[in-house]
Amino acid sequence: MMVAEILASGVSGATAETVTQTIEIIGEFVNSAADVLIKKDSFEELATYLEKIVPILKELRDITVSNSQTFWHAVEILNREIREANQLRLECSKRNKVYLLVSCRSIVKRLKNATTEISRALGFLPLATSCLSSGITEQIENLCDSMQKAEFKAAIREEEILEKIESGIREENADRSYANNLMNLIAEAVGITKENSAMKRQLEEFKSEIEEARLRKNQAEAIQMDQIIALLERADAASSPREKELKYFAKRKSLGSQLLEPLQSFYCPITKDVMVEPVETSSGQTFERSAIEKWFTEGNKMCPLTMIPLDASFLRPNKTLKQSIEEWKDRNTMITIASVREQIQSGDDDEILCCLATIQDLCEQKDQHREWVILEDYIPVLIQILGAKNRETRKNALVILCMLATYSDDAKERIAKVDNAIESIVRSLGRRVSERKLAVSLLLELSKYDLVREYIGNVQGCILLLVTMSSSDDNQAARDATELLDNLSYSDQNVLRMAKANYFKHLLQRLSTGPDDVKMTMATTLAEMELTDHNKESLFEGGVLGPLLQLVSHVDVQVKIIAARALQNLSSLKKNAIEMIQQAAERPLLDLLFHNGLPSSSLREHVAAIIMQLAVSTISQDGEKPVFLLESDEDVFKLFSLVSISGPDLERYILQTFYALCQSPSSSYIRAKLIECSAVQVLVPLCEHENLNLRASAVKLFSCLVNSTDEASILENVNQKCIVTLLRILRSSLDEEEIASGMGIICYLPETAQITQWFLDAGALPIIYKHIQEGKERDLQKLVENAVGALCRFTVAENLEWQKSAAETGIIPLLVQLLECGTTLTKRRAAWSLAQISKNSARLSRPIPKRKGLWCFSAQGEVGCLVHGGFCTSSFCLLEADAVGPLAKTLGESDPAACEASLDALLTLIEGETEGLQSGSKVLEEANAIPLMIRCLGSPSIALQEKSLHALERIFRLSEFRQRYGASAQMAIVDLTQRGNGSMRSLAARILAHLNVLHDQSSYF
Repeated sequence: MMVAEILASGVSGATAETVTQTIEIIGEFVNSAADVLIKKDSFEELATYLEKIVPILKELRDITVSNSQTFWHAVEILNREIREANQLRLECSKRNKVYLLVSCRSIVKRLKNATTEISRALGFLPLATSCLSSGITEQIENLCDSMQKAEFKAAIREEEILEKIESGIREENADRSYANNLMNLIAEAVGITKENSAMKRQLEEFKSEIEEARLRKNQAEAIQMDQIIALLERADAASSPREKELKYFAKRKSLGSQLLEPLQSFYCPITKDVMVEPVETSSGQTFERSAIEKWFTEGNKMCPLTMIPLDASFLRPNKTLKQSIEEWKDRNTMITIASVREQIQSGDDDEILCCLATIQDLCEQKDQHREWVILEDYIPVLIQILGAKNRETRKNALVILCMLATYSDDAKERIAKVDNAIESIVRSLGRRVSERKLAVSLLLELSKYDLVREYIGNVQGCILLLVTMSSSDDNQAARDATELLDNLSYSDQNVLRMAKANYFKHLLQRLSTGPDDVKMTMATTLAEMELTDHNKESLFEGGVLGPLLQLVSHVDVQVKIIAARALQNLSSLKKNAIEMIQQAAERPLLDLLFHNGLPSSSLREHVAAIIMQLAVSTISQDGEKPVFLLESDEDVFKLFSLVSISGPDLERYILQTFYALCQSPSSSYIRAKLIECSAVQVLVPLCEHENLNLRASAVKLFSCLVNSTDEASILENVNQKCIVTLLRILRSSLDEEEIASGMGIICYLPETAQITQWFLDAGALPIIYKHIQEGKERDLQKLVENAVGALCRFTVAENLEWQKSAAETGIIPLLVQLLECGTTLTKRRAAWSLAQISKNSARLSRPIPKRKGLWCFSAQGEVGCLVHGGFCTSSFCLLEADAVGPLAKTLGESDPAACEASLDALLTLIEGETEGLQSGSKVLEEANAIPLMIRCLGSPSIALQEKSLHALERIFRLSEFRQRYGASAQMAIVDLTQRGNGSMRSLAARILAHLNVLHDQSSYF
């Protein structure tokens, strides 16, 4: 029922309890939106809207509405729609993944409807009551506008799969390869492995969903799902080889052993042949479609049998007859396949050749026939024939084996399991050309199955024969041999054998001097071969770069793509990438990337991937000579401009390129140029992209720029939605580097009150705490550094409420722990936060109540904090937090910045007058902090020297500390009176006066 209908129907009103329940359901939805198995981005978008409804509902719960039925109807609608959205979330979290995928259009429609209805119900609230504040009213209007504009739709990949399903059902596509391809696309889309067992399990669960649909009496859905199952059950994953075998033999044994003649109705009256596509005419007679269409084309208008006029536009498929013909053909084919096997085993050469020709013809007709040949156990018989003397029978056996191997992995595995099968096939590599070509084609097909690859390479002489064939003048044979060697190269042992056979030398020679098709084959090998670093380096030393760059400039786009893929493979080795930069190989690649008329997105992506690998190679290691990439302003601007006009994969490579360069010796230049490009304006929207790899790349690059970009530009582009998005990434991302970068963005965003409050309202503190804890446990140093830096914005001394929120998260004990085990940057940031927090500790210390009555008869009074005098159990006291000792140890760090932050924290203990100074100094002494302060006087950091002087000046006002530490500090302080700046010289002189080394009237003052 729509909103307007409900508001007009006079349904009974909701109560404050309904509002409370709605808030609870929203909380459940928001917390679990990321758990759905499909359309996660859409559910998270709705979660964002629902989060913004909560403060509105809380205000509604607290107001009194006496006579507004419309108001309570609107609340009731909100409650109902949000419940239904939550129910949809539950369904999408628990139901079968394949079912959810094929239902994705329905899911997005339900999400869209829920969002629209919720927004319309919200829109009635300001009209129904005048009790809402102006701020809430404006918030409702803005939220309604955003929700009405929200677009929920199936992703492109999901739509492609649904269209393939609909096409397969509509065209009654019984092709096994079509079903296999469709099943693989589904597996990729829903995130399951392509192993048959996993896909079969999903199909079984899918069938259960159909039964549930029938129980829900949703017959339309059940019929649609049955059609989908019928299509997908043709895939290999739908049943195991054993199940197929049992089903086949059960059917074949019921057929008998005699072939049946076709029924008279199977023949076409025109052609006198058994029909393939029978169609019924307007006269009620059935003919072969092609024959009757030809009859009409020749000008005939009468029925060939009845001679009555025909309507040429009326031709109806006779499905029943077609099915009967198919069943008759299948029956006879089964019987033929079973009987011919016995003749092959017992006949002479001519009979064997005839039988093999029959089997070959059947295998070429249908995939199903190949399956029956496999199930009838022809493979051992065909392998045995490979040892026969008759060359023609051997060749026919190779042809059939290749067709069977092409059919399925089950066939490949059956071939490999036959004793000496691979050896028999390899022996054919050494025979005449025609047989050799068939053998290499079969081995090439077998090599696509992982379990067979290693075994092929292990057969003695195989690699050497293949290397020889790859040099053949027969281009097809050379290509097949090269591709087979490429497949075998996934094994390190096979690559070693290829190297011994001088294959790489041959490959380079053919790449440089061969015809275009051979060059392309060789480049394909380089593109797909899994090479060791040593082999990649050897190929570059052999001169592979020049020929490949020439192919990149080829007029044929496909040649360009293959060459780019080869360069992408080889440039993954840092040494090769550096050599490419040194030889200016990036220039033609960049020109190709910048070419506006380039027709292939695939080519641009491969080129961009190479540029990215070149950029990664410029990240210098200690002692290495720096290498620079993109030294031209124009190149930087052109490359970054592609981010706004390209597809996700190309954009990702470009962002990764700049991310790598931001860590290279040219980082300052690159950052400055990206800021000139207004990169932040481009990156912020990409942080919300549904492509997770692109999103992660955008977050990482944004983290590199945020600290260098001016505050005005940041504030212009970073709004509350961006903050919510950033925190959602930190909650859900599985990319550790993306999480660390996201935390770095929080760390370096301008510390304005508005941005910090947005983070606080969006629940940033628990997330930061969680990542500090996890990062500490898993030794993720960058994450911890950035997370502690992000925390700093919530611990500024000027905002006590923020500090309290941080403390309630439990962050203070964690900061103290990090002083013991963190990096120097972590220690510096942790100490800084503790210093800021400690500045407010005195305000939160609870005074000790005065003892009443006669002291001699009353219980002994409670002992307060040594520094603050009161009770500090709920304050930010460093002493209560056991932070003084770790801070003192940090004061001994080699990093001046960490020492300075630690000293800032310790100085808060001696801020008071005489009594506070006395007690604070004793605490510092017990922590051995005073000798470390004295040592800091010799630090190269002027700021640390000055702060240490200030600390000692206060401490040395007390005689007991002057006596204990004055002598050890004297020389360092005297030195500062000689070489320190003006203020330090004066301060040092004052301390020396405390120590009676200088008179109060000294010229140093």
